[in-house]
Amino acid sequence: MLDSGPQEIDAKKSATMRLMIFRHAKTEKSAPGMRDRDRPLAARGLKDAPKMGAYMARHKLVPRHALVSPSRRTRETWDGIAGALPAGIPVFYEDRLYDATPEEIMAVVKETPATIGTLIVVGHNPGLHETARLLIAAGDVEARERLNEGLPTSGLAVIDFPGDDWDKLHPRGGRLERFVTPRLLKAATD
Repeated sequence: MLDSGPQEIDAKKSATMRLMIFRHAKTEKSAPGMRDRDRPLAARGLKDAPKMGAYMARHKLVPRHALVSPSRRTRETWDGIAGALPAGIPVFYEDRLYDATPEEIMAVVKETPATIGTLIVVGHNPGLHETARLLIAAGDVEARERLNEGLPTSGLAVIDFPGDDWDKLHPRGGRLERFVTPRLLKAATD
């Protein structure tokens, strides 16, 4: 069993689910003839993903399960995040998350077993940003306003839901627990 501390949500104990939405880190521009799925992370992205992973570990934001788009940039982002988290988090590369709409993202999330109380989805905009905005009904007003403005690369939205069944996930059912970006972390340490 993965023990990540007091902030980890365990569906069996608390009847609360936590969804972490993470946009991939900064990427290189596409080279001529390169498929979009093959774009690698830029130097900044290779630095930001581990920093965000360290933030997640420090704040006990440890997923029990990871759903990751199969693109190169999302895989590299997950590798950067996961390097700072406890080992052994199951990761599933889900083709349906590439270029997904909010409805497609929610359909994938709804397939998550109820025994998994904390889930991370690593994917792409505009789908992830639209999904976060669709799911949130409450939470810190300032954080919600920042998220409404956009979900930048390496942006993390943590959304809590009452209940213990991902299949019952629905629009406006969640509370934004926090919204963090590399820029916000840097501003907090300056």
